[in-house]
Amino acid sequence: MQYSREIDEMCCVAKGPNHGPAPIPEEGKWVQAKEIKDISGLTHGVGWCAPQQGACKLTLNVKDGIIQEALVETLGCSGMTHSAAMAAEILAGKTILEALNTDLVCDAINTAMRELFLQIVYGRTQSAFSEGGLVIGAGLEDLGKGHRSQIGTMYSTVSKGPRYLEMAEGYVTKLALDKDNQIIGYQFCKLGVFMDMIKKGVDANEALAKCTGTYGRFKAEDGAVKYIDPRQE
Repeated sequence: MQYSREIDEMCCVAKGPNHGPAPIPEEGKWVQAKEIKDISGLTHGVGWCAPQQGACKLTLNVKDGIIQEALVETLGCSGMTHSAAMAAEILAGKTILEALNTDLVCDAINTAMRELFLQIVYGRTQSAFSEGGLVIGAGLEDLGKGHRSQIGTMYSTVSKGPRYLEMAEGYVTKLALDKDNQIIGYQFCKLGVFMDMIKKGVDANEALAKCTGTYGRFKAEDGAVKYIDPRQE
């Protein structure tokens, strides 16, 4: 250790009490985090790239400073899906400090890692007050039975109005309009469940019927007078 001349010539003054870092909540415990291995928790973070062409939601399950589970969800930029594939291979097994200083291929994923790191080291994780934390696999449960991200996709213009394209329930196939041409309900297909049924050998038409549902006032008796395909009409 090198010291400047001014410091070298100073006399020593004893340091007062040192209480260490403030405890943070981690998996149902209060922890004085001093090293990376002191950090545990499951949490989510959202990042974006510099031109803001896409966004990433990153979910990590950290145990004793090491990432045991990673869920990478991307939106917007087509190239991000391939970046996410590489990031998923990179993240698992790294310490959160390594992951923070690793090129995760896509700027949005890097930014998500930064935002998520802040939550983890400041004790703001989803599992902060969950005794023992969450099991490995908890991140996957966020996707539901169909293992698909929860996506909301809407489009609208002044001249033609809104179109619902994708909701949390699934891929929107029809919009129900009332006598004033206002949307009062929609029909959707649960694509994840649909594909699972197809893989099991169920006839496509039968699978489609079982995976189709409606929301709102979709039926004629509820006021629907017209149905449109939001992607074609």
